[in-house]
Amino acid sequence: MDVRRAAQRYPGGDPATGIESSHAFSFGPHYDPGNLRFGAVIACNEERLAPGAGFDEHPHSHTEIVTWVVEGELTHRDSAGHETVVRHGDVQRLSSAGGVRHVERNDGPLPLTFVQMWLAPLDPGGDPSYDIVRGIADSTPYAVPEAGAMLHVRRLGTGERTAVPDGAYVYVHVVRGDVRVDGEELGPGDSARITDAKDLEVSGITETELLLWEMAG
Repeated sequence: MDVRRAAQRYPGGDPATGIESSHAFSFGPHYDPGNLRFGAVIACNEERLAPGAGFDEHPHSHTEIVTWVVEGELTHRDSAGHETVVRHGDVQRLSSAGGVRHVERNDGPLPLTFVQMWLAPLDPGGDPSYDIVRGIADSTPYAVPEAGAMLHVRRLGTGERTAVPDGAYVYVHVVRGDVRVDGEELGPGDSARITDAKDLEVSGITETELLLWEMAG
């Protein structure tokens, strides 16, 4: 298990325009050949947007983009005609495939924080697609078959436990609260990269929310 702390992430964004970013993997100007991906995950970005701030239209291709709102409201618009407001508890996925353009903005009155995870597809190309699940339940994994991956959302109370999915690769990101994973304590923004996960548990030190990616080899 490889633990990466929140403070080790690469800072980014444009604070002067109300955008603050934290990148868990090599990203943009922060090129790190030793930190390019884990399993299918090639980016895990925490984005903080002030009211009125956002990312103007920009392209993506050959990437599965999964977004989890921590607080606030994210307005998404893409070149395939989708326009959605994403809130906490919703899972949004944009399969960029052969190419798509989108806009992400905080059109709400409050600060917005979201975690966006990029996964490499097993086969590049194809037609873009879009999906959103409103208010996903803890017991409902979200499959991204294009990347051979499954997302599990876990919310734990103090002292509660849950199993870490067995898998060749499991990526754990702490959204909020404090947890213990295989003896290691993790806080908000911390992550764990687990290879050949088997019979592991996560326990809540405080009330917590986790995103876990289960990935095939």
